[in-house]
Amino acid sequence: PGEANMQCPLSVASYIWMREVDRLAQDRYGQSLARVHHMGSFSCRKQRGNGSGRWSEHAFANAWDVAAFELEDGTLIQLLRDWDGEDRSKRAFLRDARDQGCRIFNVPLTPDYNAAHADHFHFDMGPYSTCR
Repeated sequence: PGEANMQCPLSVASYIWMREVDRLAQDRYGQSLARVHHMGSFSCRKQRGNGSGRWSEHAFANAWDVAAFELEDGTLIQLLRDWDGEDRSKRAFLRDARDQGCRIFNVPLTPDYNAAHADHFHFDMGPYSTCR
């Protein structure tokens, strides 16, 4: 629980990204990131919803789904609730976290991509490059 099994390039990218998100939390809220709530990384399955029948990057432990961020004081910033929520600071934080992800991962997918990603960021180091 709480751990994610992933390939080395994804692990390194995730570490770099979490350092950037921690910096964002310190700049915006004056406190560090205490925890990243995620839905895991490895899952032996095909991609969903695109009809291609291709294997998901999750099947190769090359993708990671992040649902929320917890700050030191227990403040929870959730994608499902806060991406389009009323709290402007949380909305801006999530978009800044996304922007950092676009600089680091090959494929960041966000709630703006499709309904399947309404509650999480999908990050992967697959062969394609997009930021949606």
